[in-house]
Order: sequence, then C-alpha cells, then structure tokens
Amino acid sequence: MPPTGAARRPSAAARRVGYLVGIVISAALLFILNGQPGWQALPFLTSDTSQVIGLVNLSLAVSLAVNVVYLFSDPPWVKSLGDLITAGIGLAVAIRVWQVFPFAFHGSAAWWSTAVRILLVLVIVGSAISIVVQAVSLARRATHHTPHGRRLSTRT
Repeated sequence: MPPTGAARRPSAAARRVGYLVGIVISAALLFILNGQPGWQALPFLTSDTSQVIGLVNLSLAVSLAVNVVYLFSDPPWVKSLGDLITAGIGLAVAIRVWQVFPFAFHGSAAWWSTAVRILLVLVIVGSAISIVVQAVSLARRATHHTPHGRRLSTRT
C-alpha cells in the first residue's frame, strides 16, 4: 500500500486552546492537592499518599511547564521531546502509585481498588508505548527522515 502522506496537525489555534486547557488543569490539580486542606481531605486517600505526592507534583509541574512551552513554540520535534519527558515522568508516577497504592475503598466501594489497579496498568502500558513512539519520532526528526525514506518537513 503506498504511503498516504503525513498526518495533518490541528490548526495552531486549536493546538493553543488544548495547551491552555492543559495548563489550567495542571495548575488546578496542583492547587487542589497542595492547598489547604489539600489531598488530606480526600477520603479515599491514605496517609501513604505522602510517599507519592512529590512525584505527582513533579508530573503536574512538568506538564504545566511543557504546555507553556508548547503555547509559544510547538514545532513537531519540541512536541515529541516534551511528550517523551512527560510520558517518562508519568510512567515513574504510575509505577510508584502501584507500589504504594495510597487508596482506601471500603464497603460497597471496595471494587474501586480493582478498577484503580486496572487503570494503573493501562497508564503504565500506555506510558511505555508513548515513550517508545516519541523516542522514535524524535530520532526520525533528528535525522530528518521518515521510515519511507522521505525527508520530513520542518514546518509547524
């Protein structure tokens, strides 16, 4: 089957709206988790949350920062690099949350433990796949070639 060409990126305006949404969500989560009373007020989180909150904060802060960078400059290679960084940190967070599992679901909500474990597995697998995809994308952009031997455009 012949190649159909590169996938089209959404318009710059649409991308910027997405980046703004990401900034707002990351900032709101940082505020909710670290304000008063913060994560301690969430009834399903245990005191073990203190063992993962630093990594969660790092992930949110990096996501916020990367989206700010994208807001002003998002050529494909910058997007690949930023997505690679955020996926790597996301993988570390998901693994640590799996190890600590700072959740307490009781009674009729006990099935949530299984649901959260399944979600964590999906996040771990998805993050690992994303890391591979973004690393390959970044390497291709660094060599300016696609797998079909065509040169990549440097346009945004």
